[in-house]
Amino acid sequence: MRIATRLLSRTAASSVVVAAALAFVGVQAAGQAAAAPKKASTAVTCTASNTKLTVTEVSRPINHLLLKATNTGTKPCYAYSAPFLRAGDDAQAPLPWATETTPQSVVTLQPGRSAYAGILTYSPDGEGGADVKTLGVLLTDKKGGATGEEKTLKLPHGGTFFNSAASVTYWQDNAADALTW
Repeated sequence: MRIATRLLSRTAASSVVVAAALAFVGVQAAGQAAAAPKKASTAVTCTASNTKLTVTEVSRPINHLLLKATNTGTKPCYAYSAPFLRAGDDAQAPLPWATETTPQSVVTLQPGRSAYAGILTYSPDGEGGADVKTLGVLLTDKKGGATGEEKTLKLPHGGTFFNSAASVTYWQDNAADALTW
């Protein structure tokens, strides 16, 4: 009986050791699978060639326009930072970006989806100003530089008043957020 108990104990102990070894190998394999490099993202930077850009007037808030960029490509695209906007043909510098509107992450546009930027055209605190008929739009890359060529959009009603207080929000994933600032 004693020999049978010892044999049973050794068999049980061996089984535990084998099970532990297999579990350890399984954990290592799972760790290696998790550490394996992921497939590279197929997303690209949003540019004027893979997005449709439109600008519209909004009823609220006053003195605002809404810029919409819709991904017309077949791959997702990243709408980085904010667009560079040139109000009118003779603009000396792009509109400043409203830094308080910086989103927590880059807006990713699946094909057919849109990103939005709110444009404050003027404020009573601003100086000077003029009616402008066009809006030049350049999208940005990951490093904050301009991508591709400028797209020129006609402004609503044949022209819109801009003064020195004009600015643009960062890209948002919905129109409401782009217009709440």
